[in-house]
Amino acid sequence: MSVDCSACGRRDHWPQPELGCPCGTVLRVPVRPVTVATKGDAVHAAALYLRAIGFQDVVRSDGEPVTGIDLRGPGLVAQVELGTRPADVRAVECLWLNALSESAVSAFFALAGYADEARERADTLGVPLFVLGPTGAPRPVNGPADELSRSHA
Repeated sequence: MSVDCSACGRRDHWPQPELGCPCGTVLRVPVRPVTVATKGDAVHAAALYLRAIGFQDVVRSDGEPVTGIDLRGPGLVAQVELGTRPADVRAVECLWLNALSESAVSAFFALAGYADEARERADTLGVPLFVLGPTGAPRPVNGPADELSRSHA
């Protein structure tokens, strides 16, 4: 399989995890789905996704995060919610405040989705919301998530 470089149009051979083009652009292969059976699996899937869209050095927070932040990277904080109830507005606001205090981009990943009030508040605050499918594939569920995926892909 081959793919065009988005910057110069050059075609090279795949598959390779990352392929650098002579023009300096790095071409990335989409992440492999990961079955979500545990919180660790969900955090791992979210980290893979964030790395795939361009956030380098994303790491898991040590231990059980008191602040709800599961992943950190340069300029990024992310939360992963594996509960069976939709994430609430408080969780969205806490993530937003953590990101604001660190001058970072936020991203929220939830298995059960989001309460209506949480989605509305996330749109107002610009918090990207993603739903994790059973295979670990994140799906953007609001405008800020679509924008984050496009701007960092």
